[in-house]
Amino acid sequence: MKQLLNHYLTGQTVQLKQMEQNNLDRFAQIENEISTLLLANDDIPFPLTAEDHSTFFNAISGKKEEFMFGIFEKETNELIGSCGVFTINWQNSTSYVGISIGDKWQNKGFGTDAMNTLTSFIFNYIHINKIKLQVFSFNSNAIRSYEKCHFIKEGILRNEIFRFGSFHDIYLFGLLREEWDKFQ
Repeated sequence: MKQLLNHYLTGQTVQLKQMEQNNLDRFAQIENEISTLLLANDDIPFPLTAEDHSTFFNAISGKKEEFMFGIFEKETNELIGSCGVFTINWQNSTSYVGISIGDKWQNKGFGTDAMNTLTSFIFNYIHINKIKLQVFSFNSNAIRSYEKCHFIKEGILRNEIFRFGSFHDIYLFGLLREEWDKFQ
């Protein structure tokens, strides 16, 4: 039992924890990094104010259909990103996930570890059968990471996002509980 408790929301290199008010400035900084604005958000890539982030941060806290975590590096306990479970559909047992990692920690395995930890949380502690996500077709690093986490490309939304002066596709990925069970 103690071993199971030690692994709760803990990956190889990261720990997922609820963010607190004192994390808000660091959260806002990561969310306003250019890579986050261009790769993880389909809105117009314009930096948000601290008040905008505070409003979002407070709105998501306590919702029963959404769970947001800070991604903390285990060695330093530094906030390096965020991830969450969104749009839970209890009737159909589905949810969406999203993740954002600060520039300094990208392409070092932290995102993959965080996504695996989040997936484990969902399938072990929430009655969800399918996890879904969307990723921009030009975000090849994220696509590789999701595939390492056993997500499968299920569809394409053609010309769905305008970035870098042209339209791009959005890929739809999914992971079923039975698929995830095979790799555990």
